[in-house]
Amino acid sequence: MTEALAILFGLGPEVVLVFSLLVARVGGAMSLLPAFGEQVVPGRIKIAATLAVSTILTPVAWSEISAASSSGIWYFLILSESLIGLLIGIAFRFLIIVLQIAGSIAAQTISLAQLFGGGMGPEPQPAFSTLFVVSGLCIAAMAGLHVQVCELFIRSYELFPIGIYVDAESVSMWGSKKVSGFFAIGLTLAAPFVLAAVIYNASIGVINRAMPQLMVAFVGAPAISFVALALVCIATPLLLFVWAELAIDQFSDPVLGFR
Repeated sequence: MTEALAILFGLGPEVVLVFSLLVARVGGAMSLLPAFGEQVVPGRIKIAATLAVSTILTPVAWSEISAASSSGIWYFLILSESLIGLLIGIAFRFLIIVLQIAGSIAAQTISLAQLFGGGMGPEPQPAFSTLFVVSGLCIAAMAGLHVQVCELFIRSYELFPIGIYVDAESVSMWGSKKVSGFFAIGLTLAAPFVLAAVIYNASIGVINRAMPQLMVAFVGAPAISFVALALVCIATPLLLFVWAELAIDQFSDPVLGFR
């Protein structure tokens, strides 16, 4: 197949082999990376970004890929590189899931979960989740996400040399640890909203106990809505700052706890 592609594009077989392995790893990760891998991004844009990043990486990773690919079967190498790319993409997709979890918990605890928006995915999400996700993606893009992505792929060949086959047991253990850790982080980010909800419900309970004839729900609902919106304005910058620190740590070691 590589010979046929080489004839079609007028390139040498080695060029097609190296570039196809690059595209397999980059494409697998690009389908899940923040900003690049969002479902609202058209597929043609994702393909163009994959080809662009692969072209940038070709001179850097040429010698390593060329030396390793000559000793393996192309079909198995493509499968291995695709799985490694998906693993890298999943590691960074957790960053977006953290914001979605935080927004969902915040909206649920302050009784604003009914305010659904379009969201960044196929399913509607609470407005808070959409706000957090869009804000986080804007911060990542302004911080040079495209440069970080290129550096990430260069370092990935040190973490996962070409031709390596990832152990399924290690992946499952790493995934379980990541899921539990990021869920805890999402709950931590939503802690101000949870605390406000606890204080609100405790106050409503005390007032209702003292004055049973008062319809405290009609008085408390506007109050908690106002407090929630004020808390969004105050806490969101701090929440996104904490998330940005988490993203920096993730880029410095994308598969922390895997090895």
